[in-house]
Amino acid sequence: MENVILVVLLILALCLISVVLLQRSEGGGLGMGGGDGGGGGGVMSGRAAASALTKLTWFFGIAFMIASLSLTVLSAQKSGTSSVIDRVGDAPVAEVPAAIDLLPPSASDAPLSVPRAE
Repeated sequence: MENVILVVLLILALCLISVVLLQRSEGGGLGMGGGDGGGGGGVMSGRAAASALTKLTWFFGIAFMIASLSLTVLSAQKSGTSSVIDRVGDAPVAEVPAAIDLLPPSASDAPLSVPRAE
C-alpha cells in the first residue's frame, strides 16, 4: 500500500510542478513574464486560463498534502513501537576479514642480504 501511495505522490508532485511552471508570472519577480503574450486569439482568455491553472494548483496541492499525510500515518502504524536503535543491538556481528597491510615493510621484514659475486 505504501508503494501505491508513493507512486501517487510522485505523480502529484510532477503535476504540481508542471502546473506551477505553466502559470504566468503576475508579479514580474525577475522582470520576465510581463505582457499579454501575443494576440489573445485563443479559446480561453488570459484571466480564465489563470483561474483554471490556479484551481488546478490548489487541487494538486491539497491532493499532495493528503497523500503525504496518509503515507506518514501508514508508515507510523507499520513501524509500531520498535526503533531503529533497538534493532541495531539485535543484529549479529559480522566477522571482520583480516586487513591487508598497505604500509611499507619495516626493518624487521627486510629480506636477508645475499653476498654479491665479484
